[in-house]
Amino acid sequence: MSPTPKKLLKKIFGYGEFRGEQEKIIDRVIAGKNAFVLMPTGGGKSLCYQIPALYLDGVAIVISPLIALMQDQVSALNQLGVSAAAINSNIDFREILETKNLLAENKLDLLYVAPERLLTEEFIELLSRTKISLFAIDEAHCVSQWGHDFRPVYTGLKVLAEIFPQVPRIALTATADAATRKDIIAGLALEDAEIFIAGFDRPNINYTITPRQNGRKQLLDFIRANHAGHNGIIYCLSRKNTEEVAGWLKEEGFNAFAYHAGMDAKLRQKNQEKFLLRDDVIMVATIAFGMGIDKPDVRFVAHLNVPKNIESYYQETGRAGRDGLPANAWMSFGLNDIAVQRNFIEESDAGENQKRIERQKLNSLIGLCEASTCRRQILLEYFGDSSGSCGNCDNCLNAPETFDATIAAQKAISCVHRTEQRFGVGYLIDILLGIADERVKNFNHHKISTFGIGKEFSKVEWNSIFRQLVAMNLLKVDISGFGGLKITESGREFLQQKKTIQLRKHSGKKSGGKKEEKKSKVIFELGDESENELFVKLKARRLEIAREQNVPPYVVFHDKTLIEMIKSRPQSLDDLTKISGVGEGKMKKYGKIFLELVRE
Repeated sequence: MSPTPKKLLKKIFGYGEFRGEQEKIIDRVIAGKNAFVLMPTGGGKSLCYQIPALYLDGVAIVISPLIALMQDQVSALNQLGVSAAAINSNIDFREILETKNLLAENKLDLLYVAPERLLTEEFIELLSRTKISLFAIDEAHCVSQWGHDFRPVYTGLKVLAEIFPQVPRIALTATADAATRKDIIAGLALEDAEIFIAGFDRPNINYTITPRQNGRKQLLDFIRANHAGHNGIIYCLSRKNTEEVAGWLKEEGFNAFAYHAGMDAKLRQKNQEKFLLRDDVIMVATIAFGMGIDKPDVRFVAHLNVPKNIESYYQETGRAGRDGLPANAWMSFGLNDIAVQRNFIEESDAGENQKRIERQKLNSLIGLCEASTCRRQILLEYFGDSSGSCGNCDNCLNAPETFDATIAAQKAISCVHRTEQRFGVGYLIDILLGIADERVKNFNHHKISTFGIGKEFSKVEWNSIFRQLVAMNLLKVDISGFGGLKITESGREFLQQKKTIQLRKHSGKKSGGKKEEKKSKVIFELGDESENELFVKLKARRLEIAREQNVPPYVVFHDKTLIEMIKSRPQSLDDLTKISGVGEGKMKKYGKIFLELVRE
């Protein structure tokens, strides 16, 4: 009899239990049915198709646009003794021919392929002669124009339902709001799929967003205080800034390297390999870097500029702490960032409706930056999830300076109501400030009760107030119309029940005295000097093995597995098999080596 999925989980991957809804998803795919999986980065999406691929007869075809992810996962699976391969533009003709022969002989468990290649007539014909166990469509949000990474080629994947109707399909993503989910189901013909939403929360990540004063100094202070010797990613808006920041960090003594689309391809690849193969590298990059990077021990992700929307922010910060250990997401923001992002939107070739969508998404991100409430709550609510105050973001750990904004909020919401919920922020601010231009007079809005009642605040301060009211879901932007503000149910309750509200003071004003800040727990705790010493030895040996095989250290063992070795101090190979992440393949390869170090 074939091993059960749970036995495969332990035997191959070294894990004793499934997490969340993994087991239900796996059972559905094994039963030959379709599934749509929305699971946060680091939540274990890949196991949802890797276990069925090992259980079922035939080869699982994994569709991904990310060459780095293919290489990473194939390398990790080969280490576990799993027969996996990839076909992409980075692989030479001879190796592709060998892979096709293995495919024809039914000797592969998983084959990773880019959508562009899969949809060629030649490849479809090859697959029609192959026993396929399942199709796994990774980064499924790429099929949606609402998503943050739309790729037109993904829309062609709908054809799989017609050509291979008996083969189960599983679509997976870490980032999709309600509109994107609807697009994924329609765009990939998954109307009959069971939908699994595992939640968006990454409780191990601390979120910190700070107004920029001296961005580089703030970044340097953050790294030195929390992440000396750790792996990290720093995102910059421009290629030039990427190279300048990398060079500056090198001068400050860090192993920092640049990565952007305009670099020489060989140098870019070399820098990525350094990041993957070493334990102490900071990659300074544009958004060209990171998609598909499966490195679990990235301890921080920093943004020196705001990204274009919350989806991008969530996905990019999600590259930190994939191993479940504490990690940091740090961002500085300034008015110039916002202006640049708005300029990108206005100068793009997108239609006016798409521009309205992008403006609304940017406003939501700015609201997150300026919020005085729990960052995690706002993030999760954006994706239709929920959370109490998390205790692991800057606003929870160090409450920002706020003011009683009850009257200001009443004025703002009343102004939206008096103008019939049809107008955008700029127009509403003109009403509140009493600016009677031609447009205001045409609508007779210089005669309404809210005209000129907001002169105690500047235009910039009113912008901040409106963004925060949108972030708190008291107002919303009507993206189906012309971007006008509408009052939500919560906003009506606020007015009717005369609730009070505190908002963050506009960040342009400097706060008074310097207060002592509480720090988040950012590094895993090891008990004493002997445990720290053993951790250093285990990591050094792991690095030697990884270099001998030219694979990333985490492919040998994750930090989390090494820490469990230190805490449990196994004295026999049988003890070692009880540690999470130690499967049969790794036990045979490395068990004696690491056991000896622990015994010493």
